[in-house]
Amino acid sequence: MSHTDLHDLGVAQLTALLRGKQLSAVEAAQHFLARARAHQHLGIFLAIDEDVTLAQARAQDEALAAGQAAPLAGLPLAHKDVFVTRDFPTTAASKMLAGYRSPFDATVVARLAQAGCVTLGKLSCDEFAMGASNENAAVAPIGFDSPQPARNPWNPAHVPGGSSGGSAAAVAARLAPAATGTDTGGSIRQPASFCGITGIKPTYGRASRYGMIAFASSLDQAGPMARSAEDCALLLSQLCGPDLERDSTSLDKPAEDFSAQLNDRLEGLRIGVPKEFFSAGLASDVQAAVEAALKEYEKLGARLVPISLPRTELSVPVYYILAPAEASSNLSRFDGVRYGHRAKDYADLLDMYKKTRAEGFGDEVKRRIMIGAYVLSEGYYDAYYLQAQKLRRMIADDFQAAFQDCDLIAGPVAPTVAPLLGAQTDPVTSYLADIYTLPASLAGLPGMSVPVGFGNGNLPVGLQLIGNYFQEGRLLNAAHRLQQATDYHLHQPAGLSQQPGEGI
Repeated sequence: MSHTDLHDLGVAQLTALLRGKQLSAVEAAQHFLARARAHQHLGIFLAIDEDVTLAQARAQDEALAAGQAAPLAGLPLAHKDVFVTRDFPTTAASKMLAGYRSPFDATVVARLAQAGCVTLGKLSCDEFAMGASNENAAVAPIGFDSPQPARNPWNPAHVPGGSSGGSAAAVAARLAPAATGTDTGGSIRQPASFCGITGIKPTYGRASRYGMIAFASSLDQAGPMARSAEDCALLLSQLCGPDLERDSTSLDKPAEDFSAQLNDRLEGLRIGVPKEFFSAGLASDVQAAVEAALKEYEKLGARLVPISLPRTELSVPVYYILAPAEASSNLSRFDGVRYGHRAKDYADLLDMYKKTRAEGFGDEVKRRIMIGAYVLSEGYYDAYYLQAQKLRRMIADDFQAAFQDCDLIAGPVAPTVAPLLGAQTDPVTSYLADIYTLPASLAGLPGMSVPVGFGNGNLPVGLQLIGNYFQEGRLLNAAHRLQQATDYHLHQPAGLSQQPGEGI
């Protein structure tokens, strides 16, 4: 059998070939490693270790041969560089952690390894997951001598989104069939939309945060990114589940088979369409693609229901008070004393702290630390932080009121298609672009992005689906049924058909 087109296959297809012994885990790993080398110009991988990857693959081949295969035995994937890994360096794309190696694996990494997955490497992201474009990465990707943002495979002049930009770009460029991502305010959904892939953020607490470098602890959540809803369901089934001894925010809710609902019919499904998601700030090309997808749902038997999420606009200031506040606390551990970067020249301990953080953190990280410290300071805590927490509760209540009239909510992921690299020079403009993803994050609800078309410049557009708590199965079913009726998830960027072995 010829394996030159393995990168065109998704998780379900590759797993079937591996279990049927039509493909070895070593062959699959070698194929995708060669793809990664052939397309280094995209700046996607921060770390690769072929010896480690092939050793993992050989172990999975032995398990397959012995009839002891795990559910995803031999499947290659890559991890966002905020998940600590024992066998690969973990930097969170920051100078502060350059060269750091963890003595243990994050729970998400460990669970996917137990499911049989083979790690291809670590992927670029915004520094400490702070950003919406992947332009805040402060570590040089493989093939570069200096820090570079990952490029959008559909057009390398555009951003892939963030903070999980490397993860989305890796899947879109067919350098990996799947990747892990994290979503604090939309960092799985937005890059998935910009890169034309599928990504899902589960209910807060569904996936363990142990070993995931913290940005904002009450918001951070891990999730899978892949080509299709079917692929995401297979991955999510393995990475979710309670981790009560190691993660105090983990929910005591057993893992589920999220593939079980994939083929449920959509007749009678009520899809809420928030009027606030179709405001003047939404670009016409994005709106056209989203509305076409909603019409497709009507053809499949679903019913569109007008709803309101009246505090949508307030989600931006609420998020950018709460998230920086938590970040200022979480990042205080990076002080140069125990691990990570330490300034070379300093007069005393306080001077060492100051110089270490000034050298180790990038501008966006410093900006959020300062905002967070300010809103938590005496005299401002009640005026900013406490009020933001009250509004967060109200935003969550808006969703519960909406779910009285609908089963899930649909709308755009982002107001525009992926912007050009360097176009977002004003941080506030970048923050405002999160307006459609932030509400679900603040409420802790599951949400996902599904590719539904193309906008200006032939750049992908994603449809956001939001469910009530623990309704991941319903979301994945709705996405899967749409993908059975359309083929946008099968489209791939031009100019990336180079096969391994050519021009490497």
